[in-house]
Order: sequence, then structure tokens, then C-alpha cells
Amino acid sequence: MAPARTRIGSSAADSGQASVETVAVLPVALAVAAVCWQLALTGHAAWLSAHAARAAARADAVGANAGSAARSALPAGLERRLRVERLDGGGIRVEVRVPFLLNRWSSPITVGASSSLGGTNQ
Repeated sequence: MAPARTRIGSSAADSGQASVETVAVLPVALAVAAVCWQLALTGHAAWLSAHAARAAARADAVGANAGSAARSALPAGLERRLRVERLDGGGIRVEVRVPFLLNRWSSPITVGASSSLGGTNQ
């Protein structure tokens, strides 16, 4: 049985193949990163809408403006696309539009949260 041959060093063809593979994988890696970033933005918008709903419910309970309270609990990028409504059984529902990759772009997706302090608001 003959001993196995080992290569010492690499040829120019191997170096070129590595460059082609890197260029081919780069768009896939960027797409995966963009999807992960969008999921993080969606989760953050949902968390912030819950925070704004709690602030609005507290303001509504003491007779203050729920919309202003919700707006003050959100960053400027989400304030512009805010929707606040009073629920029939008491409580407040806040909906915001999820930013798309960058805060200046908006996606068609909205997330929302409801909050009440347990009492009935008439």
C-alpha cells in the first residue's frame, strides 16, 4: 500500500475558489441578518406597545389623556404610527406599526397590546 500524498501549500485555483464561495455566501448571510434584525424590531415594537398601553391605562384611570400618555411612552419613530382606543369593558388598546429594517421605513405589520387596571372606566 502506497503512502497517502499530502499537499503542501495551495494553488491559485484554490484561492480563487475560496473567493467565489465567499461572494456566493455573502448575500445569504446578509439576508439572514436582515431577517434576524426585522424579528428583533418586531419584538421590540411589541414590548414598547405593551409599555405604552400600561402608561395609557394609568393615565385613563386618573382622568388624563390616554393618547398623550401612550405617545410619551414611545420613541419618536413609533409615535407617528400610534393608534390608541378605549375598550368597551374598560382598559386601553395601543397599536403601533412595526418599523421595517430602518426606523424611517414602515412595514404593513402592526403589533398591539391591551392594558387595564382592573376597574371599569366609564
